[in-house]
Amino acid sequence: MRQQLIRNVAIIAHVDHGKTTLVDQLFRNSGMFRDNQQVAERLMDSMDLERERGITITAKNGSYTFGDYWINIIDTPGHADFGGQVERVLRMADGALLLVDAQEGPMPQTYFVLKKALENHLPVIVVINKIDKPAARCAWVVDQVFDLFVKLNAPDKILDFPVVYTSAKQGYALKEPGDAVPENGNMDIVSQMIVDHIPAPAGSADEPLQMQVATIDYSPYLGRLGIGKVVGGALSINQPVAVARRDGSIKPVRIAKIYRFHRDGKEAIESAGVGEIVAIAGMEDVTVGVTFTDPNDPRPLPVINIDPPTISMNFIPNDSPFAGREGKFVTSRHLEERLQREVLSDVALQVEAMTEGIGYKVSGRGELHLSILIEKMRREQYEFQVTRPEVIMREEDGKLLEPYERLTVDVDEQFQGVVIEKLGKLRGQMEEMSMENGMARMVFIIPTRGLLGYRSQFLTDTKGMGMMNYVFDAYGPHAGEIVNRVNGVLAVKEPCVAVAYALWNLQDRGKLFIDPGAPLYPGQIIGENSRATDMVVNPAKGKKLTNMRASGTDEAVVLTPPVRMSLEDCIAYINDDELVEVTPKAIRLRKKPGVRLPGA
Repeated sequence: MRQQLIRNVAIIAHVDHGKTTLVDQLFRNSGMFRDNQQVAERLMDSMDLERERGITITAKNGSYTFGDYWINIIDTPGHADFGGQVERVLRMADGALLLVDAQEGPMPQTYFVLKKALENHLPVIVVINKIDKPAARCAWVVDQVFDLFVKLNAPDKILDFPVVYTSAKQGYALKEPGDAVPENGNMDIVSQMIVDHIPAPAGSADEPLQMQVATIDYSPYLGRLGIGKVVGGALSINQPVAVARRDGSIKPVRIAKIYRFHRDGKEAIESAGVGEIVAIAGMEDVTVGVTFTDPNDPRPLPVINIDPPTISMNFIPNDSPFAGREGKFVTSRHLEERLQREVLSDVALQVEAMTEGIGYKVSGRGELHLSILIEKMRREQYEFQVTRPEVIMREEDGKLLEPYERLTVDVDEQFQGVVIEKLGKLRGQMEEMSMENGMARMVFIIPTRGLLGYRSQFLTDTKGMGMMNYVFDAYGPHAGEIVNRVNGVLAVKEPCVAVAYALWNLQDRGKLFIDPGAPLYPGQIIGENSRATDMVVNPAKGKKLTNMRASGTDEAVVLTPPVRMSLEDCIAYINDDELVEVTPKAIRLRKKPGVRLPGA
């Protein structure tokens, strides 16, 4: 493939601004599919979790042709918790499409991913998406994007960025927002901008081979595949190469297979030249960051620097009375093997054995980062327990430092008072505030500890109408004590099955988390107490039966629907003396073994 006809472009954006939908339209416009072919929506979101949640979790590669040009697309995650992926895959790109919502404008994660792109000196094309929204405000959004570039100290040549206006959902692109929408709309303007404004990949075929692995894929037939861009030289099947590892050692390997990305899949090729993004098979223990290079003249590329994790949790084997009933992989050895496998592909994750007790301390970028890992393991039939998330503190010059987040909140102005009050109690400090069309946008700097478990409280305070987004800001001085949960819990006294009559009587004590008929064990948490202390309850206590009946004494048992808590809600809810039991069939809350409860 001719180097001058290749374009490698990463699509970066905040969550839910339409990256994957835009990729769908670019693929459709290239003539990749027949008119009558059934094509799934969000084609690049291949994981079940991605389709369910509507977010991109892992970076994906795809490609399409535009005229004589071969355009490689890298779809990146939008959430900062998966920022480790963005940092790596931008090494493969020669430019970036920055996608911004035409109504919301740049959001915190936009700031994060754009900062990474500018650090790599990538030219940026700004795509204002969702211009078909009734509240779209394109001119304001362009001004906000320009201010963001200035804030990030972008060089002058990048400040003069090209802008294109699109509706990825409707499938059209415009040069100006006031232009008429074409009847048979297409995305050719976007593809033409990529060809015109993104440079061809640099590098020379005469140089020694250099290709750094940015992501890992897995094939059931070939094992682990290393994905990266050929920066120098050329690759061919059965070619002997050297692998420069992260620790500096060199290992000889032979390339077994080379795959080029075609559409949303892969096709086998015999050789690859400079600028091509390929997947390579041949090294069983290939990891992110290693460099495939010439054995006679090894030239390793600089190791990829990854931002440090900010939150840790303990993953421990399940020791509840229900242990082993629902999962297939239940031992600490199973846990270790699965976590070590995850570390090989996710370099933002760190795993170490616990110093006290059996289990593993897992550190990541945030609650979402770790909860996605837990959910993946759960679906793979693993059964285990996790502790409350803890922020990772640092000590510098004798001072204790903790991570702080930059939190952006969009709420109706009637709710701004309660939000400011709650965030103030969580040590949040407001930095910016603006009002427009009855909506308030506020930016806070807040300790990561303060955000643990705050989302559900925020949705309650704003009646489900608020939006909050945050991104890691920096380490700062320890903010002192923060109280996240003020209420106690309702814990089960003895093994039993929940009875509707008993739950009906317990409703006055607080909110319940379970339905009648649920099997229970001692110490299991079935609800939240309305007071600050924990309470031991008997949810199996039935009604005393007599042979006397009267029409006025039998009350109907009417149960309030229980609170349904997601995995993220459970993780954020628990205190230090509590655990989340995770199995393929259920998520339960429980007190740690040995915790004494009042009245037990």
